[in-house]
Amino acid sequence: MTTASSTPSTEPSSAEPDDRAERSGGAERQGRFSAAVDRFAPALGAYAVVKATGLTVFMLLLSHTGDFLKKDVGRGGGARPWDVLGTWDGVWYQRIAENGYDPQLIPLHGYPLASYYENSAAFFPLYPWLMRLVGAVTGLGPYGSGILVSVLASFVAAAGIFAIAERLGGFRAGVIAAVIWGLFPGSGVEWAVYSDSLFVAISAWACYCVMTHRWVAAGALALAAGLNRPTAAAVIAAVSISALVALVRRTDGIARPLTAMLITPWGLLWYVAWVGYRMGDWGGYFKLQRGAWNRYFDWGASTSRTFLDVVTGHWDFWQSNPVPDLIAVALLILLPGLLVLLLRTRPPLVLVVYTLLTVFTALSSNQIFGNISRYLLPAFPLFVGLAIALRRLRPPTLAGLFAMPAVAAGWYAGYALFELGIP
Repeated sequence: MTTASSTPSTEPSSAEPDDRAERSGGAERQGRFSAAVDRFAPALGAYAVVKATGLTVFMLLLSHTGDFLKKDVGRGGGARPWDVLGTWDGVWYQRIAENGYDPQLIPLHGYPLASYYENSAAFFPLYPWLMRLVGAVTGLGPYGSGILVSVLASFVAAAGIFAIAERLGGFRAGVIAAVIWGLFPGSGVEWAVYSDSLFVAISAWACYCVMTHRWVAAGALALAAGLNRPTAAAVIAAVSISALVALVRRTDGIARPLTAMLITPWGLLWYVAWVGYRMGDWGGYFKLQRGAWNRYFDWGASTSRTFLDVVTGHWDFWQSNPVPDLIAVALLILLPGLLVLLLRTRPPLVLVVYTLLTVFTALSSNQIFGNISRYLLPAFPLFVGLAIALRRLRPPTLAGLFAMPAVAAGWYAGYALFELGIP
């Protein structure tokens, strides 16, 4: 008769390897998170400082003049200074988040530059969808939800810009590029109820995914961009052309680049088609843009004509706003230099295509001239070229260089845009 040994078994139980694997996996995830924090924190911290500085100056200027109290709510006015951040396009996004869409083409008579009433269908749905989702989760109203989405998206955009610049020019270039994103003319909309931060966040990470050969993710992000703004055509083309080149060269196989090419355009196409279907006119979206907002493609004729009017002191053109117009002229003068700095870095194809198409789109349409600073805000690779050129400067020199723009941004990127113009 055998008896059980009283000596404990020295063999590990079946649960021990799983426990060790779980602890190992948790430690690995924690290590990756810590590494990500160490990598991105300086850039995001510097971005937060310059944005908070500019926003503070913006609010002080609003309080100093009090002009917003005399303006209509939704048109640069409100009861409190920060209400201005939800005006202009922000009003439309709040209405969509609350009430959804009702696409219509309603004729308007008696106005030389408008043939249809304005309608919310001109504004793409991804941003107000996120506003509604955040509102449902947090209990915030449309204004608070819009601000929260924009602020969070602006940090995601800053992180994407940092990652691209870091890959091309090193860590310091990445931090500088993130700071420039917070100081660029037009950056006042980054922390407002506007879709610009979300669009740049999606576009930047789509380009980064192409640079790191994550083709399906790049295609999905380009699709999402198409649900955010019509100018997503630039990122859609950049991802698709880059995928086509990879497909021809067989650098990443066939399936993933091909998948990216096939999925990129459907967000943009779906929304434009849906608006046309609801209006009973397949060209309804474009008719609304032209007939209600006087936006249409003209190969840059209006930009060239208005540029000449501003520099010669003629202020009788459509939507003349002298201060934002002069800022736009200064930016256009700087633009060739920014392009040269970018191209000198020998950037990947996706950045070249995206930047050139973004600039072309911004300058080739009839629009409010003073808004060029905002329309060029998505051309973030311009920041990368400048950042790489500045990376050799020592940190104290960089801090001194950016100190005054951080303060001045509250005026040229905030007050001038929202109160002296129409963003």
